[in-house]
Amino acid sequence: MFLLIVSQLFKMLVILLVGIFCCRIGLVSTEGSRCISNLLLNIVNPCLIITVYQTDYDKTLVAGLLLSFAAALVSHFIAILISTAFIRKNSSAESGLERYAAVYSNCGFIGIPLIGSVLGSEGVFYLTAYMTVFNLLTWTHGLSLMKGNFRLRNLRDGLLSPMVLSTLLAMALFFIQFEIPGPLLDSMNYIADMNTPLAMMVAGFSVAHSNLKDICTNLSIYKVAALKLLVVPLAVLLFLSFLPLDSTVAYTTLIASACPTATTITMMSILYNKNHAYASEIFSFTTVLSILTIPVVISAAELLF
Repeated sequence: MFLLIVSQLFKMLVILLVGIFCCRIGLVSTEGSRCISNLLLNIVNPCLIITVYQTDYDKTLVAGLLLSFAAALVSHFIAILISTAFIRKNSSAESGLERYAAVYSNCGFIGIPLIGSVLGSEGVFYLTAYMTVFNLLTWTHGLSLMKGNFRLRNLRDGLLSPMVLSTLLAMALFFIQFEIPGPLLDSMNYIADMNTPLAMMVAGFSVAHSNLKDICTNLSIYKVAALKLLVVPLAVLLFLSFLPLDSTVAYTTLIASACPTATTITMMSILYNKNHAYASEIFSFTTVLSILTIPVVISAAELLF
């Protein structure tokens, strides 16, 4: 597992560097980056989720999916406890944003290509549970961190997100065993195959637009990154090690929790008048650093699982 993770992360790093290069030479503008990100979120990822559910009904898969939902809920709860303990409310002007960064993972853009390459379609199948929990909590707990309050109507945004809707549709097709016609499914698979390169290009665009000097001199970013990339996933690993879970379910949950800060942090910081430059710096720093920390977490997992 360790060597597979390292190999895939290296490939993803190369694509990320290509994304940085494209921005630096002006090949991709800020608006272009936003368009590609929307394409990935609204078309490519939903196609991938629907295609991985196009498989024969299996009680083992259903049981694993239910366990994945439970594991995802607990792992997020662990992250919330840790962020609350180490990042005190009002300890800084951006304590809410920092807590958000420490809790919520880039389980879609980074998690899907990484888990898909290492654990295959079964891993992505279980990852949809983590992403569904992520979306629901992002628009409830995450929103309260950004706004300082929460209203039920805000939950609608989470429930109507492309990830949740495509997951619900994919589940429905799976349980009624509806097979998408071959030519259409092949077309969707072609689109789904764009997930890894587009996701890492988008990450590269964000890194290219960040101020490296500000990132390297801000000690708060190091604290947030340590919590997000090491403390939280290692705590989740300790929790998972005590459960009799299938290895694919366990590794899927662990890798998802070990991913860098979610891309939604930048969008939500802009939407709710937070420091979006700081949010972008956290996202960029954790994305690059995760290439080193995820193998560390996986090495620890191989000792415990």
